[in-house]
Order: sequence, then C-alpha cells, then structure tokens
Amino acid sequence: MPGLSVRLLGPLTIRRDGAASVLPASRKLRALLVYLALAPHPVGRSRLCELLWDVPNDPRGELRWCLSKLRGALDTPERARVLTPGDAVALDLDGCMVDALEIGHAAAQGIDTLDADRLRTLAGLFAGDLLDGLELDRSPLFNSWLTGQRRRFRSIHAAVLERLIATLPPESDEAIAHLDNWVELAPFDGRAHAALLAGLNRRGELDAAEKHLAAAEQLFRAEGLDFASLRATWGMMRGQRSPASAQPPCASTAPGLAPTSLDTEPVGPSQASLAVMPFSQDGAPRGGLADGLTHDIITRLAKLRDFFVIARGSVFALSEQNIAPEDAGRRLNVDYVATGTVSNPAGRLIVAVELVEVRTARIVWAETFERRPDDLFAVLEEIGNTIVSSIAAEIEIVERNRALLKAPNSLNAWEAYHRGLWHMYRFTRDENEQARHFFGRALRLDPTFARAHAGLSFTHWQAAFQRWGDRDRESALAYESAGLSLLVDDHNPASHWAMGRALWLRGEHDDSLYELKQAVSLSPNFALGHYALSFVHSQSGDPQEAISSSDHSRHLSPFDPLLFAMLSARAMAHARLGQFDEAAEWALKATKRPNAHAIILAIAAHCLALAGRLEEARGFAAVIRRTLPDYRADDFIGTFRFEPDAEALFRQGARRIGLG
Repeated sequence: MPGLSVRLLGPLTIRRDGAASVLPASRKLRALLVYLALAPHPVGRSRLCELLWDVPNDPRGELRWCLSKLRGALDTPERARVLTPGDAVALDLDGCMVDALEIGHAAAQGIDTLDADRLRTLAGLFAGDLLDGLELDRSPLFNSWLTGQRRRFRSIHAAVLERLIATLPPESDEAIAHLDNWVELAPFDGRAHAALLAGLNRRGELDAAEKHLAAAEQLFRAEGLDFASLRATWGMMRGQRSPASAQPPCASTAPGLAPTSLDTEPVGPSQASLAVMPFSQDGAPRGGLADGLTHDIITRLAKLRDFFVIARGSVFALSEQNIAPEDAGRRLNVDYVATGTVSNPAGRLIVAVELVEVRTARIVWAETFERRPDDLFAVLEEIGNTIVSSIAAEIEIVERNRALLKAPNSLNAWEAYHRGLWHMYRFTRDENEQARHFFGRALRLDPTFARAHAGLSFTHWQAAFQRWGDRDRESALAYESAGLSLLVDDHNPASHWAMGRALWLRGEHDDSLYELKQAVSLSPNFALGHYALSFVHSQSGDPQEAISSSDHSRHLSPFDPLLFAMLSARAMAHARLGQFDEAAEWALKATKRPNAHAIILAIAAHCLALAGRLEEARGFAAVIRRTLPDYRADDFIGTFRFEPDAEALFRQGARRIGLG
C-alpha cells in the first residue's frame, strides 16, 4: 500500500509504501504513539509525562527520546508528522491509513448509514484489541484510558457486525461467520444469540442451533442472567420454521435479557432508556466522591421523567462484577449508557463523561470538566447539573432526529411524541399544527403519556399566544390538556410546567407561579420550568427573579430550542428595571437565535426604542409589518400580561417608533 499506514488494533505496526518500519522495543513509545494518534487536540508535555511516567528521574528527557524515535518512524524530508506546537505534542496523520481513526470516523458518521461494502471493510480492520497485549506497569492513568478505548472499539466492532449482518441473507455463510464473531465479541448480548439461532434455523441446522442454545444457556445461568426470553424466541422460531414463508426475528428486534437478581423493571419498547454506570476514580474506594456524583446524576435524571433510568442498585451491582459499561448496557437492554471518570490531581478536580448509544457504539456527547475545588460541593453541584441537562438534551435530539426519519404511520407513541417536538420547535403556524397532530397520535397510542399531554398543551398555548386561533378557545384547550397531563402523572415536572403556562394565559398569576415552582421543585434540572418562571416574572412579578431564572435556565440548557425566549424574558426584566441598554442587548441576542418569531422581534423593537436606538428599533418594526401590516402597540401589550407601570413603559417605546 503506498504512503503511510498505521495499525493500532492488534499488534502495532507501521508501514511505509508497503515496507514495515521497526520501532524500538519500548512499551512507553508504543503507548505514546497510540495516545497521540487518538487525541483530538495537541497534548501538553506535562500531561504526557503524568500519563506515562511514574515520576522517573527525567520524564521530559524520556519523552524527548520517544518523540525522536517517532519522528524517525513517521516523518519524511517532505513532511513532519510529529508536531510540537509550544509545549504540546500532536501527530499529523492526514492522508495516512490509521485503522482506529478510520473506524472512529465511521462510528461518528453513524454505523447505520453505511452500505455493506463499507461495513465489510471496517469489519476487516478489527484484528484484535487496541495495542493488543500491551500493559504499562505503574501507569494507572494510561491503563484506565486504554481500558476505556478498548471497550469503545469492541462496542463499535459489535455494532459494525450487527449492521453488516442485517444487510445479508441471514442463512448465508458470510452472515453465519459474522454472527459467530458477534457472539464471541458480545457473549451476553441476547440479540446476537437470537440472530445466530435464526440463521441456523433458516439453514435447517437444528442440531447446531440446539447445541448453541444449550451452551448459551449454561453461560447465562452462570452469570445469573435470565435465559427465558431467548429460549422463548427459539421456540417461536421452531414453530414458524418455513424458510420460504417465515422471516426470523432480526437482531434489532430480539428481546433483551436483563439480570434476574438486580432491581430492574422491564424497559417498554415505546420509551428510551438509560443506564448511568458508576463513575470510576483511581485509587478511591467505593462510596467516595465518584459514587456520590453517580448517585446524584441518576436521581436527577429520574426526576426529569424524560425516559426510563435504570435504578442505582442495578448498575452498581453490574459494576461490582467488573462488567464493561457497554456490555452492561446490552445486558440491561438500554438505548444509552453514560460513563465517567473522576480524578483530583494537584489541586484540580477533573470529571470526564461520555454518553454512548449502545446499539451503534456512537459517542453522542462527551465533555471534560476541570475545576479548582475551592468549594468541592458547589463545584460538584455545578458539574452534576450540567451533566444531567446535557444528557437529557442530547438524548432528546437523537430521538427527535430518529423519529423524523421514520414513516409517520410506523411511529410508536414515544416516536410520535418526539416527531411532535421536532415540529413544535419550528414555531410557525403550520408546524404547530403538525406538532399537534403527532402529539395526538402519541396519545391515541398511549393515553397515559404525560409528556405528550404537556406537548399538546404547548401547541394550544402557542396558538393562543401567537393569535393563530381564537385565544379563549385555545387557552381553554391548553388548560384542559395540562390538566390531563397532571391527572396522568402529577410528579412529572412537564405536567406542572404546562399547567403553569395555561394558568398564565387565564390571567391567574399566583396560581401560575405556584405550578411552575412545583415543576422546578420536582426536578431542579428542568430548564423549561426555570424559563417559564422567568417569563412570568418578567411581566408582572419580580424582575430580579426573572433575570436569575433566565440565567439558570440557560445554564442548564445552553442550546435549548427556546433559548430566544429565555433571552427575551431577561430583556423585558431589564426594561422594567429601567436598564434599557442591557434590555436592548439581551433582546438583540434573542433575535439572532434560530426560529425567533415576530413577538421576539417586537420585544427587541420596544427595548431598542427605550434605549434610544431608534433606527434599529424601526428596522425591526418594519420587518414585523411585512407580515403583520396592522401591528400596533395594542397587539404587543395584548400578547403579554404586564403590570400597569410596565405597560406604560412599553407604550412609551412604541410611540417613539410609530407603533403607538
């Protein structure tokens, strides 16, 4: 193969124009090469020394020696591959064939988007574990990183095999070979066993299938796992065994298997599910900082009631058996797994977290938080809040996008709800109607779906707020749907949020605030609850409270689809405080957000007018009047529920720009 190629999966090899390059027999050198190859950014020399050397006499000298040997293997007179910008180190591997990078890019693109030829190529790149056979003595940080990376690539390998098998005739020799590999790679994944049994059944190899079933049962029983669902699947296959007419269960629909000894409940097929595995902390016993953070995250996610969260006892029990997070995710039959590490070197607290989609092994979200632990509990609270909000937001995005790609008549209740969210966040009249349709479909499929009732209430609220229909009728429907949401689940923060907004439409200010406070009391991480409090206070409550709630909602959900509304609420609060320059700046930020509608532009026009920025204000007024030619101050005031002083203030701004 022309050019430079590096194989990291299996024994490490470097080839240039087809000829092998020989590295010195140094484990640290190989570890450094792999770490730099997979690092997304340049890595500081201090970090590399901390990672690989157990305080030797001259760690930087050893690092320089390793870098010189890497240059000899990778650099050419025409191109330097080993780069040392400042006090950092990086590898330039553009144009090189690096198996692990090739696989990582494919996983980021989405395994389920690849065709069979690409999947075959990827499957052929897996020649073993990352840095197969290499371990470093007295380098716990590197060994922890390597263990995590090996788990990641095994999960990607399983996802590639599962997707490739789905593209092949299930009884073909190629499919059976890949199925054997999948079962070997993920011996406790019920879908792999079910798919192999289906293939053998289609080929008429019943003896081989029965032997495999017996061996698998013995394996599952030894681990305390329930085998009944897989045996039932096999019984169903035997009852349907007619290769010409029966389609065997595919891997993606085979029932998952959960530990019988753990405190889990069945995960319904119409709800996304998540397991938060115990965060690890080098050298720390169980029950310490990492376990406390994990428990807090699980509790807060459960309070959101957005999706099914596996109980703490289950994930800790699996962790005590040294089961890798991705394998635990398959055993628990969940859609997502969150993992993390905690370390506190030399006056710093570092928390790294990843959210992985189990079936595709795709990293949905990853972040590293580094803080000085001056107030440890406050820092952990801040980090925990961000982790919880980010996990919830990222799962919602994935589920919305997945629902968007499916045929509308094939959606289950969970998918129809997320399809409704996708349309709802477009903030136009037509899209609002589409959202209402999909929320209605979700409720026909599952009348006990509290969040779908809350979503339906939001569409009626939006129609009333934007005058897309009769305000009184839409307000009544918003109130009715919110009531049904509370009736179904009065511990769901979204139910109280919907009721609080519906009561605001009815002019019941105090009752509205009570419901919204209930929402954030039930789930302190419910960003929309904090935003709604800001919205109500910005008009006729405490403007300082509005500013605080706006800031908190944006901290919890910095990329929220309603970010423009969070910013606008703060703008109106500043205007009521006489802080017109601040009001204008916050209102302008709101107009720059996607899907900012005419009411957001009107807030900006009035705030800019009060700040004396009349030309900009008239520009926004002109934009509004292109679609609403008769728009006046009465329309703006009638949209909100301002107290008298605030109403007089905004009318003053309207007169300055001809909207009075």
